[in-house]
Amino acid sequence: RFKHDGKPNALLRFAVTTARNVALSELRRSTPEVTDVATLERELAKQGAVQPVTPDPHLRALIEECRRKLPLKPAQALSERLASGGCHDDSALAARLGMSLNTFLQNFTRARKALMACLARAGVDLDAELSP
Repeated sequence: RFKHDGKPNALLRFAVTTARNVALSELRRSTPEVTDVATLERELAKQGAVQPVTPDPHLRALIEECRRKLPLKPAQALSERLASGGCHDDSALAARLGMSLNTFLQNFTRARKALMACLARAGVDLDAELSP
C-alpha cells in the first residue's frame, strides 16, 4: 500500500521500490539455484541506489499553467485524483465531488486531453518527455 510521506516524487519513489521488489521476486523465481536474500541485497548494493530524476521546472510550470486553464469540473476531477495520491478509488473521489462515477471519469478524461493539447500548443513533445 502507498502512503504519501509528504516528500517530492513520492509516487515515483514508490514505483522504483516496487519495481526493485518485483525484480528480486522474478530473480528468485527464475534462478534454478538457491540464492539467499543477503546475497541478492549485496549485489543490488554494488549497483548503487537508483535516484528518481527531478522533473524539469519549466515543464512543471507549463503543466500548472495549463491546469489553471482547465474548465471547472475537469479541473476538480483531476485535482481530486492527484490529491488522493492513489489511496482512494475513483468511486470515492466521485462521491466527494458529488458526481457519478461515469461523470467523474469523463471529466478526468477531458482534463487529461485538454492538458495534453495545451502542452502540445506550448511546444512540449510528450512522447520525448515520457520516454526513458
